[in-house]
Amino acid sequence: MKYFTSEILSLRHIPGKRRNITILFRFLLFLLGLILLWSVLFHYLMKLEGQDYSWITGIYWTLTVMSTLGFGDITFQTDIGRIFSMCVLVSGTVFMLILLPFTFIEFFYQPWVNAQAAARTPTMLPEHEKGHVILVSFDTTIATLINRLEKYNYTYVLLVAQWEDALVFHDRGIRVVVGDPGDPETYNKLRVENAALVASMGTDSFNTNVAFTVRGLHKNIPIITRARDLDSVDILELAGATQVIELGDMTGRAMARRTSSNALTHIVGNFDDLCIAEAAAAETPLVGKRLIDSNIREHTNCTVVGVWNRGIFETVTPDIEITENTVLVLAGSKEQLQQYDDFFCIYHMAGKPVVIIGGGRVGRAVGKSLAERDIDYRIVEMSPERIKDPDNYVQGNAADRSVLEKAGILKTPSVVITTHNDDMNVYLSIYCRSLRPDMQIVCRAIQEHTVAALTRAGVDFVVSDATMGANTVFNLLRRSDIIMVAEGLDVFRMRMPASLVGKSIADSAIREITGCSVVAVKSNGQTEINPVPDHLLKKGSEIVLIGTIAGEEKFVSRFVD
Repeated sequence: MKYFTSEILSLRHIPGKRRNITILFRFLLFLLGLILLWSVLFHYLMKLEGQDYSWITGIYWTLTVMSTLGFGDITFQTDIGRIFSMCVLVSGTVFMLILLPFTFIEFFYQPWVNAQAAARTPTMLPEHEKGHVILVSFDTTIATLINRLEKYNYTYVLLVAQWEDALVFHDRGIRVVVGDPGDPETYNKLRVENAALVASMGTDSFNTNVAFTVRGLHKNIPIITRARDLDSVDILELAGATQVIELGDMTGRAMARRTSSNALTHIVGNFDDLCIAEAAAAETPLVGKRLIDSNIREHTNCTVVGVWNRGIFETVTPDIEITENTVLVLAGSKEQLQQYDDFFCIYHMAGKPVVIIGGGRVGRAVGKSLAERDIDYRIVEMSPERIKDPDNYVQGNAADRSVLEKAGILKTPSVVITTHNDDMNVYLSIYCRSLRPDMQIVCRAIQEHTVAALTRAGVDFVVSDATMGANTVFNLLRRSDIIMVAEGLDVFRMRMPASLVGKSIADSAIREITGCSVVAVKSNGQTEINPVPDHLLKKGSEIVLIGTIAGEEKFVSRFVD
């Protein structure tokens, strides 16, 4: 009764519920009046039959008949009395067995469900919340970012506008808050003044509104947004975005870096003076040799920290064999990488154009990046309106062999698949691999779970939009403590764990335990690139490693307190 009363009083202040409350009371009054009417008629008809009952008995009989209990201890003997009994029975069926349950659902059960939903979808964070990441809108990039935040124990909250959506996210284990993304009060409730950053990955107009609203509340908080249209970048920055992610351009450039069009090194990331680069071994004297016999370090001072073979990353061992499909992952300074180029690039220079399938934003970004490196390319595109330069485009369906042959598929060193459809990307990967088992295939993945399927389809490198975007936000959160070399392979740095202090790199057995390789150690402002195995790990220094995501997790669980 206390719950019912409080619910009614709370509903009284909600304009949309006032009409329902009025209907409820009218229903109850009508039902009470009907019971009294049937009770009066009961007395009148009973007296006609020569029977006399009290008023309490009349109400008792009316309720038993209307509720269909029908004890049978009081009955009419005439037809008119029986007809009256049937009328009372039908009215009771309608009111008590049909209307009353609906009333119960509306005013008891549904408010209870709403109360339970509200408990799972809060509208604010605790006052003590601090250092959290506020995520606005949800897409594949945010989903991937949430996985990273949870893995590294960063607190976050996802802001959604509808509580129905919030329930779905809550049931998936995602921390969620309901609120209007365009209302400043929403961000006050999310303790934006104590947040680490705000990331919004919706439409350009939506992101502009979020950035402008948050910036009006806090002048210094980092705001990360995505720009789907290049023309929106300036607007988002004017609205207050600290960093605008052009995901299409980023993905295209990352795919271009991984084309094996020549033996030159391509830098994919750097920490201070340390550079991480990739270089194709195809058509160089390295092919057919074991790593221990390649003498790469002796010739160039670079260290091979891993190799890619058909999309599979392998940590280095002395006996690993270098093949035509091998892409070396190198660590070194710019000068050391230049020494590698001077020594090996004479053997394999670009000749035939790279084939790019898809002339959308990503495909055009791949072409632009290749052109900056003086590498020729051909873009296969179906839509005539997307063809910018006839000399570099081939119009037609990429599933048509004659179109691919016209683009140069039979002679190209690499094909780059950039469509926005994962199913199509898998299809084209299998098709291209069947046409040219020896060429390199670089492919785009929209959904993170498609990466494994593309690797099985024969793709050498998979570049995921979601991972690119999530890594960018995560790097900004951690102040560039991690960079993604390729899908599933990261270079990361952290303070020297206490469990490693005083040990040499060889004695620490980091590579044996985790599969990660130490590529640099920074101490007293000096970075030692490719330290020797007997290098002593000191307290207060930083260690830089390269490894798979699984290797990162092993390192954190094994060595970090």
